[in-house]
Formats: sequence, C-alpha cells, structure tokens
Amino acid sequence: MKKLILGMAIVASAFVFGQKDANALNVKLQEANKAAMDAYNAKNYAVAAPKFIEVYDLLKSSGQDNKIYMYYAGLSHALANNSDQSIKIYTDLVNSGFTGVETTYTAKEKKTGQVVNLDKATWELMKKNTDYTDFKTEQSKSIESDLYETLTSLLLNAKKAPEALAVIEKGLAKFPNSAKLKEAQTTAYLQSGNTDKFVAGLKEQLAKNPNDATNWYNLGVMQAKNPATANDAIDAFKKAIELKPDFSDAYQNLVYTTIGDDAKVVGEINALRKDKPDEASKLIDARRERFGKALPYAEGWYKANPKSLDAVSALKEIYVVTKNIEKVKEMKAKEVELSAAAK
Repeated sequence: MKKLILGMAIVASAFVFGQKDANALNVKLQEANKAAMDAYNAKNYAVAAPKFIEVYDLLKSSGQDNKIYMYYAGLSHALANNSDQSIKIYTDLVNSGFTGVETTYTAKEKKTGQVVNLDKATWELMKKNTDYTDFKTEQSKSIESDLYETLTSLLLNAKKAPEALAVIEKGLAKFPNSAKLKEAQTTAYLQSGNTDKFVAGLKEQLAKNPNDATNWYNLGVMQAKNPATANDAIDAFKKAIELKPDFSDAYQNLVYTTIGDDAKVVGEINALRKDKPDEASKLIDARRERFGKALPYAEGWYKANPKSLDAVSALKEIYVVTKNIEKVKEMKAKEVELSAAAK
C-alpha cells in the first residue's frame, strides 16, 4: 500500500463575540488558536492536536459546534503518528456526517478598507450599518471524501482491515468514483486474506489504468502462487517490466516463476537416476530449457540491481545449469565481492 501522505493549509480563524461577558472566552480562544496554529506550522503536531481540541471545546461551550477543529486535531494526530487518537477522531467525524463545508461571511470597513470576518447573525445586522460595504459570502469545498480516504489509510496502516472495509463500503456508496477508496479496498482484501477479491480488485484497477506497473506486479505475485496461472503471472511480470524497465522485483519473480519448484524437480531427478535414467534425462533436459528461458530475466534482474547478492547467485546458478563456465566464474567472483562488502 502507498504510504499515507497527509498535509493541508490550516487557516487561522478570527473569533469575535459581541457580549462583554464573553471577553474572557475570547482571550482563551485566541490564545488556544494561536498556540495550535504555531505548533502546526512548526510541524509540532503532537502539541497542535490537543490545542485544536481545546479550541473546539471552548467554541462548543459558547454554543458553536465547529467540528473543523476536530478535523484539524485528527489530522495533527495522524501527522504525529498517533494512530489510535486520529482514527477515533476521524471515525467520529465520518459517523457524524461532517463534510467540512463552511460559509465565510465578510464585509469591508469603508473608513479603513479592511475586510473583516463576521458570524452570520452579525453579518446580517451589519448590512444596515452604512460604515460597511461589500458584503460577501464564500463556501468552502467539502472534505468528506478526504475523511473517508484518510480514515481508510489510517486503519490499513494499523492492520485493521475489517474496519477499513466497512469504512470503504460506506465511502464508496457516497463516492463511487473514488480511485483512492477502490485502491484501498483492494489492499484491505489482501490484508484480510480474501485473495480472490484482491485479484478481482487488481484486475478492475488495471482495466481502468493499464499503465500501473505496481498493480501488474502485484497481480503477477498472486497468480504465481497457483501453478495453473503461472503463465499469466509471467505475462503480468513482463508487463510490469515493460512499463518500468528497472523493476528489480518483477525480474526476480519472473526468474523464479519461470524456473518453478526446482528443489522438487531435482529431487525427482535424483530418485530416477538409478532405475529410470531415460526419464531422469527428460527431466534434466526440461530443467535446462526452463533455466534457459529464465536467463534473460536473470540478466535483467542483475542489470537492474547489480549489488543484489540474490541476483548474482541466481544468475550464477543459471549459468551452471546452462553450462556457461566463463560466466559462472564471473558471477562467483562477484559473489565474493558482494559478500565481502556486506561484512
């Protein structure tokens, strides 16, 4: 699964309460909001999160249930790798139907030309005040799909696939075209051990985006597990390499899928050598043919990752079976070199 990436620009809010007895609350709000903003902008997310919650609680005590600050808190917890706290906040937000859509009310002071933010009630009253003009409203975009996608990523990172699948199902009902949720669903199927749905999900994604090398590789990995679909796996790995020529892991899997269960074959050959030499010879010839087919993939693996001891050892073994003695010597020397460097 792709690494969770979070980030957003949090805009400081202005808190204004008309009543004189709200002065103390105003001061607390301004202090908590500034502390939260300063910590967030300094990337001190562990400090920012509880401060955003403090802002939310203070606003709620005055009758304003502004969940955007809980969203900021959940985001900060996620960025601070406080997974459990972030998951709880995001879950509460999703279940509450929070969308993040906010309407901003502004007016311009004629005397200074300054644009001020107002709450709706004050904005309506100020329309009668001739000292102000340019009364405007602006509505922010919904972040609901982001909530579902982020919560899903957090749950998958926490290895909570069943919970993630429940969120994904709910999210896809609202956002059926969300590529991120569809990708997360495929990952969740794999985490939960539902390989059939995982493969179906990969094929669905590849039908929409056939140029995704990683998904071709993942499909090949799953197909390689079943001898009946080994040839399909080889085709998938080849497609991954076609799209990403330096895809070392795809080359590696191509090598091993092409060769097959070599230990089993060697055991069968050894069991037949004495009593059925002709049958053993057929197996030997077939083995050599498979190694010959794997040779260009092994060479591609080595080219893509020349410092891989596994790639060098595999290539050496193939040269042994295909009887390329000079290349065997070359790979043996490379093995010694890499082994010494690893010490």
